[in-house]
Amino acid sequence: MNTQNVVIGVDLGGTTIKAGVVSESGTILYQNKFPSKADVSPSEVIKQIHASVQDALTHANGSTVRGIGIGAPGMVDDNGVVKAPPNFAHWDEVPLKYEIAKLVGGLPVGVENDANAAAIAESKFGAGVQFPNFLFVIWGTGVGGGIILNHKIFRGPTGGAGEIGHISIDYNGPQCNCGSVGCVEAYVGQRYLSQRTAERLKSHPESKILTLVGGDSSKIEPFYIAQAAHDGDAIAKEILVEAGSLLGVALAAVMNVMDLRISIIGGGISASGDFVMQAVKKSVQKYVLKPLKKDVEVIPAKLGNNAGMLGAAGLVL
Repeated sequence: MNTQNVVIGVDLGGTTIKAGVVSESGTILYQNKFPSKADVSPSEVIKQIHASVQDALTHANGSTVRGIGIGAPGMVDDNGVVKAPPNFAHWDEVPLKYEIAKLVGGLPVGVENDANAAAIAESKFGAGVQFPNFLFVIWGTGVGGGIILNHKIFRGPTGGAGEIGHISIDYNGPQCNCGSVGCVEAYVGQRYLSQRTAERLKSHPESKILTLVGGDSSKIEPFYIAQAAHDGDAIAKEILVEAGSLLGVALAAVMNVMDLRISIIGGGISASGDFVMQAVKKSVQKYVLKPLKKDVEVIPAKLGNNAGMLGAAGLVL
C-alpha cells in the first residue's frame, strides 16, 4: 500500500461490526469483521468498535489516517449521540462520537445513521455520483432511507430525516413496530413480507415457496420468495410485484414533498429481480405529481454490502 491519505470506515450492525481502511477514491484496501455484542451492553459494543478500529489501523501500512467514520443504526444527533438503535440491549442514548474519540487519541470521528451513511456512499462513490439530489432507500429487514440535497445528506434539525419506512400508506393498516399503523415497512419489511406471504400461501399450497422451505411457513424469507419467482412461481412474483408497488406509493409521497426526480434503491429485497424494480418504478410514476412524471427515475444502488462502510468513511473524507 502506497503512502496516501486513508480513513477508517466502520459499519455497526446488530450482529457484526465491519471496519475498513478506505482510500480517498472509495477503494476498500482492507476490511475486518468483529461481533458487535449488541445484546450485551453499550460499553461492550464500544469495546468491540475500538477493537475493530485498532485492527484496521494496524493495516493502514504507513498511510496517513485522516479520521474515523461510523455508521450506526438508530437516530444520530448532531453531536454523534446514538439514540435507541433497534436490537441493541440497554441502549437509550449513548454519546458514541465522544466515547470513540476518547479512545482513538485525537483523530477526527464522525457518526451518522447507517441508512444516511449508505446514501452518502451512493452519492460519493456509487449510483448517485451524477445526481445532486435524490432519495435513497434501503429495502431489507426494514425500509430505511436518506435524502441527498445538493450532494449532501439532509439530516433535519435533529438528525431524524429520511425515515421513509414510516410513511403510512393506509391509516387503517397493520400495526408497525414503531407504534404507528399502515407504515410501508409494515407491508414490505422483511419480517412483515414473510408473514404476509405465509398468510397468502394458506390458500396456495401448490406454491414453490413452500417447497423451498420444506413446508415450514415460519422459514419463509424474501430470498425464497425471489427464488420461487425466478423459477416461474406466479404467486411469488405477484407478492414481490405488490411489495414493489406499495414501496412506490411511499417513495412517490416523499418525491412529491421534496421535489425529487430520482430514487436510488439498495438492500437485499431490491435485488430480487428486475421485475421488482419495474413495479416500484411503475408505482412511483403513477403516484408522483404530473410535473415530475416525465423525469422520474428509479435506479438500483451500486455498492451493495459495502455501502455502510464506504458511507461511514465518507463522513471524514
